[in-house]
Amino acid sequence: MASQLLPLELIDKCVGSKIWVVMKGDKGEEELGSDISPFLSSLTSNSEFSGTLLGFDDYVNMVLEDVTEFDYTGSQTKLSKILLNGNNICMLIPGGEGPVATDP
Repeated sequence: MASQLLPLELIDKCVGSKIWVVMKGDKGEEELGSDISPFLSSLTSNSEFSGTLLGFDDYVNMVLEDVTEFDYTGSQTKLSKILLNGNNICMLIPGGEGPVATDP
């Protein structure tokens, strides 16, 4: 019989390693209208984070350190530590370094 690896076991193996986290947004700017505020836009857009996973809980809330945030405009923000809400996580990429810029 083949060995089975459950999702939380896979995430547990990533503690102490780099991980790339893709967050989901509830609604895009196009759904909310053109008069959306920059703050609200940042809350509803898809963001991505790359950092070292320090820990997580049963709800997949995660603490990352040495984090780089990549937003929809392509800008990057460095953060020393961040707590991500598991309800807003769309995808986890173990060992991932974040989105790669492509040459046109």
